[in-house]
Amino acid sequence: MSHPPYVIDELISAKSIAARIETLAREIHDRFADTDKLVVVGLLRGSFVFIADLVRELDLPVEVDFLEASSYGDGMESSREVRILKDLRGEIGGRDVLVVEDIVDTGFTLSHVLHLLESRSPARIETIALLDKPTRREVDIKATWTGFDIPDEFVVGYGIDYAQRNRNLPYIGKVRFT
Repeated sequence: MSHPPYVIDELISAKSIAARIETLAREIHDRFADTDKLVVVGLLRGSFVFIADLVRELDLPVEVDFLEASSYGDGMESSREVRILKDLRGEIGGRDVLVVEDIVDTGFTLSHVLHLLESRSPARIETIALLDKPTRREVDIKATWTGFDIPDEFVVGYGIDYAQRNRNLPYIGKVRFT
């Protein structure tokens, strides 16, 4: 499938992301300071860079697990149909859980994943999203912690892709079609 030509304009610098993650990690530490182990659940694939940087900043005992949910395919618009492509390997019943999402857009994916995980009876479940597009929300949901609110722009970088490209950029960039 061919995609139209585009350029990427930097929206959030790598330095800004790193500084925000340090702050978020302190807040998460304060919330979960009494945990014996925090299960950090990354939503693949977009969160993998964020989760790696975040867990390195957490001064807590952590276990990392992944869940892959899809509502985009190769497009730029959410299909609103959430499919679970990879489930957790470990059990979360009675455990403290932090769900890590790259971006909350319509809210369908995070809402679906939270309902699924809550049905497994974790002790506590909180959410963190690197990016939030509140103007796009169609489901009443908000992450416990958010890195950055962004306008309704299509973004890539820092793990987030456009048709499996641009995940390796160290910053968040806005896609501009030429």
